[in-house]
Amino acid sequence: MSARAKLTLLVLCAAQFIVALDFSVLNVALPVLGDDLGMGRADLQWAVTAFALPSGGFLLLSGRLGDLYGRRRLFLAGLALFTAASVLAALAWGPASFLAGRALQGVGAAVTVPTGMALLTTTFPEGPQRERALGISSTLLSLGFTVGMLLGGVMTDGLGWRSTMGLLAVAGTGVLLGAPGLLTESIPHSLKGMGGAPIPDRPRLDLPGAATVTGGLLALIYALSTAAQRGFGGTDVLVALAAGLVLLVAFVLVESRAAEPLVSLPMLRRRTVAFGNLAGLTTFSTMTAVVFLLTLYLQDVLGLSAFRTGLVFGVQGAFAVAAGTVAPRVIARFGTRATLVGGLLVQAAFTALLLGVGATSGAWLTLVCASLACVGHLWAIVAYGVVATSGLPDREQGLATGLVTSSQQVGLTIGIPLLSALASARTAALRSGGEGVVPATLDGVRLGLGVDAAVVAAVAVLVAVALRPRNR
Repeated sequence: MSARAKLTLLVLCAAQFIVALDFSVLNVALPVLGDDLGMGRADLQWAVTAFALPSGGFLLLSGRLGDLYGRRRLFLAGLALFTAASVLAALAWGPASFLAGRALQGVGAAVTVPTGMALLTTTFPEGPQRERALGISSTLLSLGFTVGMLLGGVMTDGLGWRSTMGLLAVAGTGVLLGAPGLLTESIPHSLKGMGGAPIPDRPRLDLPGAATVTGGLLALIYALSTAAQRGFGGTDVLVALAAGLVLLVAFVLVESRAAEPLVSLPMLRRRTVAFGNLAGLTTFSTMTAVVFLLTLYLQDVLGLSAFRTGLVFGVQGAFAVAAGTVAPRVIARFGTRATLVGGLLVQAAFTALLLGVGATSGAWLTLVCASLACVGHLWAIVAYGVVATSGLPDREQGLATGLVTSSQQVGLTIGIPLLSALASARTAALRSGGEGVVPATLDGVRLGLGVDAAVVAAVAVLVAVALRPRNR
């Protein structure tokens, strides 16, 4: 890999890391943020939801726009918007300006992530180079979520919550300074005319498909994010769930009849694309949920401070870096299918071992098992990225990577609401029956971890069967 290629990879991976950081850096700062801006405790969920909604909802549309109008220009525009929005959030003078900044951050992230991934897969050809590039990118994406929790607590205690948004603005500016000189425009050859200029009869954007899939994802993410705070019984949650499902079904029907669909249904019928993205959605949603549940356990059951809890996840982050580094070698030795399935099984096994945590001891068990589960998680991430983007022409790489990043971002969004709602319901039921706070919380955490491990194991078996080699 040339020096220029390494710098290009650094720029693209740095952008992914910054976006992943934004998913978690505010988590421990929410109470302080609410007091400063005058936001009630019930409204604090919007500090997270305002970012999660657009960042997950506009991914497929942004990936397709990059395919049609140039990935480099959209990547730079998205990152510029993300950086400017971070400045607005850092300087917010009230709830409205802060939530506006968070929403614009989400839009910027939705543009930056799929176009950046498409630039990566078109810059590095299939084979060892792409596997290595995806390994580094996936490692930093997972590490960003973990590091964000640690940095959020440290920076909020030392400099205030605004410093977390300022960090994102500074980091985004740094990437923007280096990116223009390194990135080259990536428009498929079939969409270029003489001298590389875009041809006038380029494919049209599928507006009905864009509207239905974006609306469906927005409604679904809103419902799941809100359910994490108020449960699934709220009228707005149920309406949003129903609307999301209806719109996504409508999207499939629209795409089956569209002359130039936003998502090619034959692509979705590819086993590698469909089950690769299923594996990605599963590993991202379940591992982030494990981190959340273990945060509850370490602080609410064992009574660890936020700083010591952050150190536990710092060790997990170190294991993530190591696992991502060796993942391409594992793929080269065993193949992508075996690495994907094996990674999911390792994650499931060590998550299941976490059921052994107790009310008075379990910090070391948490440290070891969470770290080793993260090894399997990283192997699965790298392998699914390779599986879901292999064998596709350059003109479809933006769409393929849009699906990959949709799996990542939706996974980051839905895992915590689903399993935290399950754990919270179990804890509340035990508390209403007279159980103490600590044993009730521990039982809820264990239930969430058990369901988490079972889901990952079931998906591993499904992927193993679906991706098994077939006789010609």
